[in-house]
Amino acid sequence: MTVPVIAIDGPSASGKGTIAALVAQHLDFHYLDSGALYRIVGLIGGERAANLDDDTEMSRITLNLNIKFTGTGVEANGREVSALIRDEKAGAAASRIAVLPGVRAALMTLQHGFRQPPGLVADGRDMGSVVFPDAGLKIYLTATPEERALRRYKQLIEKGGSASMAALLQDIRDRDFRDSNRAAAPLLKCAGAIEIDTTGTPVDAVVAQVLRSYQ
Repeated sequence: MTVPVIAIDGPSASGKGTIAALVAQHLDFHYLDSGALYRIVGLIGGERAANLDDDTEMSRITLNLNIKFTGTGVEANGREVSALIRDEKAGAAASRIAVLPGVRAALMTLQHGFRQPPGLVADGRDMGSVVFPDAGLKIYLTATPEERALRRYKQLIEKGGSASMAALLQDIRDRDFRDSNRAAAPLLKCAGAIEIDTTGTPVDAVVAQVLRSYQ
């Protein structure tokens, strides 16, 4: 039998990472954070002063990366990078390189490799539409831009950083535009996906709704 997949897509800060990880934990499934892959490529590209808009250059970097998810984080070429890829700079870089067809193709095989028994929960922006189009359950999480900016703000403040709500809100809107209008696998609610608005909704309630839909 085909290994079951739950694909959870949605815009930046819609809660898909948190929800997907908890759903995977409840079902004892594997978990794929596809956004982390793009953040790693963006991180390495930035460290090497690469042109993040050059598909050939970034694809070459991608093909030579050894990415490994561990029990506590993720490694790139043997180096722990979990904290480094979670800042806003890495997120912005990921959004830029995600429009590059060559990079997306280079990461496709790696993503497919996470589909192992007993099942997989994958989150991203094109998990249900492109990477796992045969997923048994497709979820599209969303929230208002204001709600998503507030979540980013709280995360940054909790980490001891500083942030501007106005700047974060503009960044969210810019990412939405780029992700929705890119030529390669644009962000969209694919056919058959169940849409869940997480604005003001407790995490456990969203997790319960996804689990009910799967069962």
